[in-house]
Order: sequence, then C-alpha cells, then structure tokens
Amino acid sequence: MFVLLRLLSKCPLRLLHAFGALAGWLTFLASSTYRRRYRANVAQAGLAWPAVRGGVAAAGRMIAELPWLWLRPPGTPLGERVSWDGAELIAQALQERRGLVLMTPHLACFEICAQAYAERFAESAKAPITVLFRPARQAWLREVVDGSRGRPGLDTAPANLAGVRQMIRALRQGHTIGLLPDQVPPDGLGVWAPFFGREAYTMTLASRLLQQTGARALLIWGERLEKGRGYVVHVRPGPEIGREITPESAALLINQSMEQLICLAPSQYLWGYHRYKQPRGLDIAAAPAAAPAPAAEAER
Repeated sequence: MFVLLRLLSKCPLRLLHAFGALAGWLTFLASSTYRRRYRANVAQAGLAWPAVRGGVAAAGRMIAELPWLWLRPPGTPLGERVSWDGAELIAQALQERRGLVLMTPHLACFEICAQAYAERFAESAKAPITVLFRPARQAWLREVVDGSRGRPGLDTAPANLAGVRQMIRALRQGHTIGLLPDQVPPDGLGVWAPFFGREAYTMTLASRLLQQTGARALLIWGERLEKGRGYVVHVRPGPEIGREITPESAALLINQSMEQLICLAPSQYLWGYHRYKQPRGLDIAAAPAAAPAPAAEAER
C-alpha cells in the first residue's frame, strides 16, 4: 500500500483531483447511508442541492490529494501552489507573542493550512505550529501520516492529555496550534451546542486553550482551486472567547464561526461527515432533542 501511495504522490495534482472526483461520486452512489447523511446535513443547514452538489466530488478530491500532501519531500516548498488571503492577520497576531489558535472546519483542503503556515511563518516569525491529530490505527498508515506532518516548523500533538499539555506549552511560548473544532470529541470532552440549528456535541478544547493562555484566535481554510491549480489559504478574524464565558456559550460562538466559513464555500465542505453523532460512551438520552431541519429541500 505504501508503494501505491508513493506512486500516487508523483502524479500531477490535476490528475489526482480528477480521479478523486470520480471516486467521490462512486462512493456517494454506492452508499445509501452516506447519501442519507449527506442530504440530511445539507437540509439541516438550509441549503439547496445545487449549492452543495460539488461537495460530493470535493470529498473524493480531499482523499486523492493526500498522497501528494503527505509524501511531498520535506525540503520541497509549496511555492506557487499556494497563495494567501489575509496572511497579514497572522503576522499581526504573531507580533503580540500571545500564542495563536488557528481553527478550521472540515472544509476544502484543511491539511494544506498547517503546511502553508509552517512554510511562511514558522521560521520567519519564530513561531512553529502544532496540530492536534488522532493516530491512524494501521501501523503503516500511522508511519506515513507521522512522517508527513513532522515537517520543519510543523509539530504534532496526540489527542490525549499529553497532547493538550504540549499545545498549552506551545501557546505560552508564543507559538501556534491548529484545531478542527467541528470534530466530535469523546464523551466528557465537549458540550452540546447548536450547529446549523441542531444540537451537536462540540469540543471545549479550543475555548479552554484560549481562556487558559490568553491566545488569539483566527479562522483559516484552504480553498481548493479547479484543475489542480493549487490552493488559496484564507484567514479571517476568530471569535472573542473571554475568560468569563461559559463552555456552552464558547462552543456556540465557535460553531457559528465554523458555519460562516462553510457558507463561504459550501461546495467544498464534507457534508458526509457525521457531525451529529453521539460521542462514544454518552447516554443517548442526554442529547437534546434535534431542532427540525429548515424547509429548504436538499435534493434539487
């Protein structure tokens, strides 16, 4: 399998994206469970089918581009493959030396954000980035992923207590961390908060890190350009999470920020992601009743 990934990593990005788009549609057509979840999430967000149809192909492109992202030699720069929109917000935040939390949903190429940041800011601003991750179960894949994310200026933190401590240390040193706050956390590590009008179990880690360290928060996402032309990394102001705010209120603010980013490019969001699932070990009776989906039809 590693040999196959290595071969795919040498293919042009345009070819990988074309193959991924086909695979995305084949998966959508083959899995009724995936289709139902995709359409239900779209309906819950109140969006029409034409606005999100491209997300089917985008999900496949996200998978297909991973060999290129993971196995690109560490010394090979992204260069002209990446352009920036709002990089000055990061530069300003880093000058404060308060630490910086970059938050992105499962939107477009979120993997590119950390690599692009490390290449542009880690050395020049003396502020490497640490990203939270869950180790892959398969040993061969874990080795590939660990190697891909362990790049100059880019560190990884496991999703456990040791990883949390690592991120706190990084922020207190004025460094940067990256999180996907729309990722469903394990039981006990989140609160229920609305996400597109429906209660979703939402991590409290992002707000806790901001409150404990006084770090700044910015939103970031990596737009995938057509025909393999590369990516645009967009940066936007993040929510203000004060020390006095409750976990539920903080989760709501963060979810609203994620919604705003998703609505900028709904055709690149992973609508098939199981955002409303019950966290493992949580009594299903503890979940608040789901709000009814908006009246928009998801299949037009």
